[in-house]
Amino acid sequence: MLRAADKWLIPYLSRKIPSLAPGPVHLMLCVCDHFEPLHDTDLAGAESRLRVWQDSFPALTAAFRDADGHPPKHTFFYPVEQYHEELVGPLSDLCAATGSEVEIHLHHHNDTVEGFRESLETGKAVLRRHGLLAEDPLGRTVYGFIHGNWALNNSAPGGKGCGVDREIPILRATGCYADFTMPSAPHPTQTRTINSLYYAADAPRRKAHDSGTPVAVGQTARLRQSPDHLLLVQGPLAPDWRRRKWGLIPKLENGDLTGANPPSLQRLLTWTAQRIQVQGQPNWIFVKLHTHGGIPRNYGTLLGEKMRAFHEALGRFCQDSNLSLHYVTARELVNILHAAEDGLTNPPGDHRNHLYRRSHA
Repeated sequence: MLRAADKWLIPYLSRKIPSLAPGPVHLMLCVCDHFEPLHDTDLAGAESRLRVWQDSFPALTAAFRDADGHPPKHTFFYPVEQYHEELVGPLSDLCAATGSEVEIHLHHHNDTVEGFRESLETGKAVLRRHGLLAEDPLGRTVYGFIHGNWALNNSAPGGKGCGVDREIPILRATGCYADFTMPSAPHPTQTRTINSLYYAADAPRRKAHDSGTPVAVGQTARLRQSPDHLLLVQGPLAPDWRRRKWGLIPKLENGDLTGANPPSLQRLLTWTAQRIQVQGQPNWIFVKLHTHGGIPRNYGTLLGEKMRAFHEALGRFCQDSNLSLHYVTARELVNILHAAEDGLTNPPGDHRNHLYRRSHA
């Protein structure tokens, strides 16, 4: 837990946790997958991994429904520098069958502004050909983003895993509607802003997303149109006092789902306790988790009995606590976030397509 604590622990200890308001409470639960089926394997091995997902994920999710009648969903952030039609085609089919979606993940090293822009535009084009990504109200292709190696805005020590200090205006110009990279702790790229939904402004320095303007009802909608501001959707980050090393030091809760760290109701309580929300709408809680679902050691958690048991327990917990559960993709989460920002108060499930709609061509 102590690695990168110099960046996040003081903000954590000084942050005031907002209280819930009277009335119903809604939980938006989103799994953002740094999906790398080619990790430590060749194309044939990656195709085999896709078949595991095709065989297992629809069967797993079919038994569960949220307050809107939706099954659990997955958002696959596919590394566009590793594009293969043989992988993205089946992934698109899987999304069509389960309500899941694909967004852009990118690893790049010692890059330039021009190279970064070209990678994003090429990635958009190839995913769009498979009927993936979304459109804004003007019909332009838009996407969510996760930076490979956590190194958004060249934030890794020594400039590793990036090379471009000012990625925000490039992301915005190419259609990025939000970044989902954080939290990265215990990695040193971790920001000082934690457990937040906020707009980071472009700045002539590395790691401009270290701070920003919190999303707030009736106050920040203008920033989502700004070419120099990028919405950051963060997942939970906190000490987990329920799990301790040597019985003393709390482990780090960063929302990562792994084979060794499956979801549980205990973890859920930590996730929701961070109250990641739009300021002024305290009863809509956003929980963005992350995982690496293309790696076989995580299959037992993501596709097996551990995940099934979690969804069963989650359904009972929500029923007993009068909590409305909404399984959402990254795009749906952002649409609901913007609906709250716009002051809409009807149930969040009504706003899954508030601004950005799935493409179908």
